[in-house]
Amino acid sequence: MRAGLPVSALEYSARFSSTTKSARDDVYSYSSFINGLIFYGLIFGVILAIAFDRTDLFALRRPRRRAALLAAGVLVATYLWELAVVELPIRNPGKEQGLTPTHWEPSHAGAFAANVVLYTVVAPAIEELTFRGVGQSLLRFTGRWPSILLVGVAFGLWHGLVQALLILIPFGIGLAYLRDRTRSVVPGMVVHALFNGAALAVAVLS
Repeated sequence: MRAGLPVSALEYSARFSSTTKSARDDVYSYSSFINGLIFYGLIFGVILAIAFDRTDLFALRRPRRRAALLAAGVLVATYLWELAVVELPIRNPGKEQGLTPTHWEPSHAGAFAANVVLYTVVAPAIEELTFRGVGQSLLRFTGRWPSILLVGVAFGLWHGLVQALLILIPFGIGLAYLRDRTRSVVPGMVVHALFNGAALAVAVLS
């Protein structure tokens, strides 16, 4: 196994543009946390307007049995696929956006903690409600697999990256499949949060 597990989830979570001198320092910035909250707040407002008086579209319900097993399978498959992708003769997709921190900065622990909340709680919750919740519910008319594939592709394109699509689209499809099998966005939120959290941990500790 190649040394240094690819840590692309941080890049995938951040949709707002960096305005700091070094994008890799954004995770240690309170301004990044505030910008992220504003961005995801706006997105949440949009999906609330779309799903007005249709809370069932969010799929915020108790998942079916075996949800934990399915969620674990999606997470493991994602990591295995990511490890395969970084062996391809292209630039590491996980470094495309350049937001992954390269080391631990204890003097900025407070800002880091705030951004951990952003990346592991706020971002997964809003993105899952947007894509696997309202989005997948509205696409049900296309059929089971078409809706899963469409949501996965849309999730990948949403991040505005190119090489990382090799990981983002399969990850989005896996989360959509999980939502379909469990009839709930909750397992996907957990997988999404674990993926992002692990990426942050590996980035600052390696």
